[in-house]
Amino acid sequence: MADADTEVPDWLAKASDHVQALYLYWRTKCRDGRLPRRIDIDPTEIPKLLPYLTIVEVVEDERRYVYRLVGTKEVEIRGQDPTGKSVAEAYYGPSVEEAHSFYNQVVASARPVYDDSPFVGPDGRYKDDEMLFLPLAEDGRKVSRILLITRSSLTPDFA
Repeated sequence: MADADTEVPDWLAKASDHVQALYLYWRTKCRDGRLPRRIDIDPTEIPKLLPYLTIVEVVEDERRYVYRLVGTKEVEIRGQDPTGKSVAEAYYGPSVEEAHSFYNQVVASARPVYDDSPFVGPDGRYKDDEMLFLPLAEDGRKVSRILLITRSSLTPDFA
């Protein structure tokens, strides 16, 4: 991560409280220009965010992404638990290509990716969603996991 990454991203001011909180928490885990490791993310430090979090593993040799942890609210929205499945098998969005594009951006840039584009889900329902993808790296540089938070119009208790 470069020094420019200490600048406040443009999207942060419009992001929901939970998305802002996760971004700021993640920033505290970035040290000496390095990305946080998975072990640096301590669930006891962010208990209110846990139901909305997802962790996706980057499986480089197979060029795919696998859901490793999926919060209860995310499972509720999806109507199924994708834990252990690949994003290609269990994505939740307009298309698998779009889902992969977000993960690909994070891996290629090693930077957060924010999106607040509404879409029609696989179930035909309109979704007013907000997503933040945050890179994690076991070596501090090469993205090995992606921490994701989703704010959805289908979770009205999400402040």
